[in-house]
Amino acid sequence: MTTRRTTTGAAGAVSPSAAPDSLPPVLAEVVRSGFVEGRHRGSLVLLGADGGVEFALGDVDVPVFPRSSNKPLQAAAVLRAGVELSGERLALAAASHSGEAFHLDLVQKMLAESGLTADDLLNPADLPLDRVEAETYLAAGRVRDRVTMNCSGKHAAMLAACARNGWQLGTYLEPSHPLQRLVAEVVEEASGERVAAVGTDGCGAPLMAIGLTGLARAFRHFVLAEPGTAERRVADAMRAHPEYVAGTRRADTWLMREVPGALSKMGAEAVQAVALADGRALAFKVDDGGLRALGPVLARALGLLGVEGPVVARIGRAPLLGGDAEVGEVRAVF
Repeated sequence: MTTRRTTTGAAGAVSPSAAPDSLPPVLAEVVRSGFVEGRHRGSLVLLGADGGVEFALGDVDVPVFPRSSNKPLQAAAVLRAGVELSGERLALAAASHSGEAFHLDLVQKMLAESGLTADDLLNPADLPLDRVEAETYLAAGRVRDRVTMNCSGKHAAMLAACARNGWQLGTYLEPSHPLQRLVAEVVEEASGERVAAVGTDGCGAPLMAIGLTGLARAFRHFVLAEPGTAERRVADAMRAHPEYVAGTRRADTWLMREVPGALSKMGAEAVQAVALADGRALAFKVDDGGLRALGPVLARALGLLGVEGPVVARIGRAPLLGGDAEVGEVRAVF
């Protein structure tokens, strides 16, 4: 692969010094009945096994909020705080879970093991993230709940860290809280960047902005870390129990299950980061947050890294329907 950096589109590269208000490149097109009815723009970076940038589209150094792609880093901070999580529990601490029964059961167990209850969670109440699970959940007459929200595993782990260290439970989402200061340390160490801004994620937790290159390097750092370190423990747990990181109908699960050594985590607003066992890595963000573009862009990026096979085709498939018929698709265009 050759390094490619553009701010105008896949067909015409321009200098990185282009005007800051120039449009980012188109990563995916929405094609219905042979007609392009929409475009998703964004930025993407691919790292080689040596950690160097091999391919880039858009401005991959401008800070973005990684959203839930930050969760492995947050889970590593929980381990640094002395919490002894492993296996499915550690995978769930790094999860945007689908709200399947096995997810919800384990969140409850994690809370109970620390002497906590769902009332201690400060994430908002929500329905299961997975549409099939949400329909089943509502059909059973159930209502939005904090445990059901996709970030509840992360919050249960954060509360466990507070309980272990005698830190205040009611303020664990404040950026100045000792746990969140640990998170900031992990983010900066793993990414090799300073946190450019701190915001509030949808679950209420602090959200730390870094560039896409830094995000890809953080994932690379996790898969290459020495065994026994917090970073490697998180990566190993996620890869061993991918269904707890996402769910049975989710691309992160499929990829980690089918590609040996792959570490994968998506985030809201169409952010994605992946690292392979040999240190190759990728990160991208679709500017408009269109999740329908995430699969096709991810599949194309994986292809450029040399990852092939049925799982890549499955992830990349994003059909459009007209009535009950398939009449188009969302497709990557780089």
